[in-house]
Amino acid sequence: MDATVEGKALNELDILRIMQMIPHRYPMLLIDKVVDIVSGESATGIKNVTINEPFFMGHFPQRPVMPGVMIIEAMAQTSAVLVMHTLGQSAEGKLVYFMTIDEARFRRPIVPGDRIQIKVTKQQNRRNVWKFRGEAWVDGTLCAEAVYAAMIVMDS
Repeated sequence: MDATVEGKALNELDILRIMQMIPHRYPMLLIDKVVDIVSGESATGIKNVTINEPFFMGHFPQRPVMPGVMIIEAMAQTSAVLVMHTLGQSAEGKLVYFMTIDEARFRRPIVPGDRIQIKVTKQQNRRNVWKFRGEAWVDGTLCAEAVYAAMIVMDS
């Protein structure tokens, strides 16, 4: 059984903690919590997709589908939380910039009402450059995946 603090698992980060760790805010904050975080290795972000997301007004309003770039951004934000968790408080709030996005695949649309599990795994890091593999799952079905690299800007 996981240890808990005030009813929360120690390896779970809520939205308030996420906002301390990364600079993203509405409407660009695309994860609601992070669970199963293993420092320096992996994490799972959770995104509850609602019809109220601003991109649904213009992205196929007759049949709303979450844009692929937003799914990859949610992967990147989950990865950024993992990086900040790994590096500690001195890195919190620093900017993380995409460098590459490779092997992106979109297998099934993500729609309002879906709960995305965003699984990210660190593949490597050298100094301030980190490479990850991300997967977006809904109800046990792989919906999207990508390999991407990002740079942490430590002087921001």
